[in-house]
Amino acid sequence: MNFQENELTQQVAATARDFAKQHILPHVMEWDETQEFPVALFKELGKLGMMGVLVPEKYNGAGLGYFEYNVIIQEIAKVCGSIGLSVAAHNSLCTNHILSFGTEAQKERWLPKLATAEWIGAWGLTEPNTGSDAGNMKTVAVQEGDEWVINGTKSWITHGKSGDVAVVICRTGEPRTSGNSTAFVVERGTPGFQAGKKENKLGMRASETAEMIFDNCRIPDANRLGNVGDGFRQAMKILDGGRISIAALSLGIAKGAYEAAKQYAKERHQFDQPIANFQGISFKLADMATEIMAAELLIQQCCDLKERHEKVTRQGAMAKYYASEVAVKTANDAVQIFGGYGYTKDFPVEKYYRDAKLCTIGEGTSEIQKLVIAREVLQG
Repeated sequence: MNFQENELTQQVAATARDFAKQHILPHVMEWDETQEFPVALFKELGKLGMMGVLVPEKYNGAGLGYFEYNVIIQEIAKVCGSIGLSVAAHNSLCTNHILSFGTEAQKERWLPKLATAEWIGAWGLTEPNTGSDAGNMKTVAVQEGDEWVINGTKSWITHGKSGDVAVVICRTGEPRTSGNSTAFVVERGTPGFQAGKKENKLGMRASETAEMIFDNCRIPDANRLGNVGDGFRQAMKILDGGRISIAALSLGIAKGAYEAAKQYAKERHQFDQPIANFQGISFKLADMATEIMAAELLIQQCCDLKERHEKVTRQGAMAKYYASEVAVKTANDAVQIFGGYGYTKDFPVEKYYRDAKLCTIGEGTSEIQKLVIAREVLQG
């Protein structure tokens, strides 16, 4: 297979790279320290089409493909994992769920605002008591005439506080039964819908993570996405694509850490020579480069499958699992190469180190990815 980037992909990557250098890099540590979610920045990304990458042009989107989406996430994450995470969540979860399962009227209603970042999107599946055990969710939607009444709490939601619209998966049947959940769109300002606690996190601190609380929140049946009972199946399909996003995010963080470590190893002198000359350092860089290339090839295979509208469950899980673990290992080794300086906030690798860990947890832990991979290969 030939995954060579075409001219369009290269142009998109260059645009994202330049934007990140000019508009994100100067503020990275400021946003990290204050945990500021820079809404204005995402409005600017929206003007470039990067908040509606996969959305067709008729809905004000960029109408690009997965190869372009992959490089956008990577280039932003090389500079700041937090901003890369928020771009990924907005595109692949909320926006893509409406694009994939909404009616024409629903797409026309919500996608133009999401694709331009006039509205920021959130996506709610996880709850305080149910992470991987989503079939046992406690957030319930009960139908009353032409309306649904939602009660419950969603946790660990990207843009749970600042998001203007959320796709929310609610239980509409008995716990852990087939077809027991349904997806709904809830707009900010709807009575009974409010933000809860904002999390104080180890890393990804400029990407807002908060609770969404529903207290007798009434929405019209017109806000239901797809059929009653299809929510979990929809969510699993969305996560198949979302895992490509997190893989790309992981790869961007890994590349950022690797490039910083490589440059430092050339510049830092000990015993009258660059530390890159020492085998203990050069072998770390060799491992980083090899593992990054392997992760990139897995991701590109996923992009190719998505472009051909083929199933990507196994490959997406592999890419997410491997790339996220590579990000953690690469960031760890980058800190080691920097030595004491790597443990300070004066150099970038300590932030890569903190940000990378979430990639092995969000949108399905590494353990869940192995479960998915095992199931797929054994059924193969």
